[in-house]
Amino acid sequence: MSEAHDREVSGSQLIGKLLDQASRADPYPIYAELRDLGGPVWIEEMTTLVVARYGECETLLRDPRLSAERWRRGGDQADRLYPPDAPSSVHQPWFLSQDAPDHTRLRRLVSSAFTARTIARMEPYITQLVDDLLDRASERDTFDVLHDFAYPLPVAVICRMLGVPVADEPLFQGWSAQLTRLVDGLSNATTDGETPEWEPGMTDMHRYVNELIAERRTSPRKDDLISDLIAAKDGGDALSHDELVSTIVLLLVAGHETTVNLIANGVLALLRHPRHLTALSADPDLAPAVVEEILRYDPPVQLTARIAAEDMRIGEVDVPKLSMIILLLASAQRDPEANPDPDSFDPHRTQARNLAFGFGPHFCLGAPLARLEGRLAMAGFARRVQNPRLIADPPPYREHLNLRGVSELPIAHVTRTFR
Repeated sequence: MSEAHDREVSGSQLIGKLLDQASRADPYPIYAELRDLGGPVWIEEMTTLVVARYGECETLLRDPRLSAERWRRGGDQADRLYPPDAPSSVHQPWFLSQDAPDHTRLRRLVSSAFTARTIARMEPYITQLVDDLLDRASERDTFDVLHDFAYPLPVAVICRMLGVPVADEPLFQGWSAQLTRLVDGLSNATTDGETPEWEPGMTDMHRYVNELIAERRTSPRKDDLISDLIAAKDGGDALSHDELVSTIVLLLVAGHETTVNLIANGVLALLRHPRHLTALSADPDLAPAVVEEILRYDPPVQLTARIAAEDMRIGEVDVPKLSMIILLLASAQRDPEANPDPDSFDPHRTQARNLAFGFGPHFCLGAPLARLEGRLAMAGFARRVQNPRLIADPPPYREHLNLRGVSELPIAHVTRTFR
């Protein structure tokens, strides 16, 4: 058998291990084995190329021959999953799943509303929210970092930015939990006539956002992201109604689950490395470096995918058009060629290369907001929670492969009056 065939067999076995729920708590040894195979691995039964090294992932994220329009691989299957009375906006692809020139145009319009100023004005609110959540959690000797802190914080922030009533935040938490399965890619495959688990959440969220937009068109608000997106102009161009709804749904979904994982993964890393937690407690200015190391060491998004827009050769592999390219971002960031001593959690490292927010034209538009939330959450936790200790290590993990995160993170701590 050829070396390429042996690599494919080994790669298939490792991907099987990665898909196994038993690997969720620590997939990093599997990533290391994939990197050790010496290059991208072709998985014939999946018509997929798996890329695990930093240099190759970074290069491919900039390669114009790779398409972000992953939905094209399945044809119009997704459109057939919605009920006939679903809003037309459910058929509008998210702008992060489009290529130039559509992606370029939509990103420019959204960026004109989702500005640094828009994000900066949220800092006092997020700081207060962090304090309030930790105050409530501190009333007990134990609390769950995920459910009491990491989960409610991002949805409250994005709902505040969009002007969603506080009473409706639980709706978005429920919809976000359903849509995580769509974003994660685990539950997209359906048999004829079967409704995927995420479809009701997607349809209901689109209906709700349609109503929000109708209200804002009648009564625009100041310092309100939906009003700003309605008003966004680039020359004579503006977002269509369906583009506007699709963008707001994207901001709600992408801005929630990923930041939940960033906060929970960050607290877990600090609890496992108490000297860094102690240092952060003494010096809140370390928080930005802590967040960057969390993003590198245990990122909230483990992988991303592209489609080969044409026949191409990647490494030693001939990749047919419309093949899937899986870029293992979490593996790339543990590549010793990119980051020395990559398996050590070290916020003081001088070299910290990461692809946690992607790279190239599809770099995450919400990165500044995620970094702000992560910084305030890590600094707040270190400052306000006294002598925290993990109750279970490793904690239980959700089934998700891509949006990998804990299903709970119970800790014990010394109770005190924080204020």
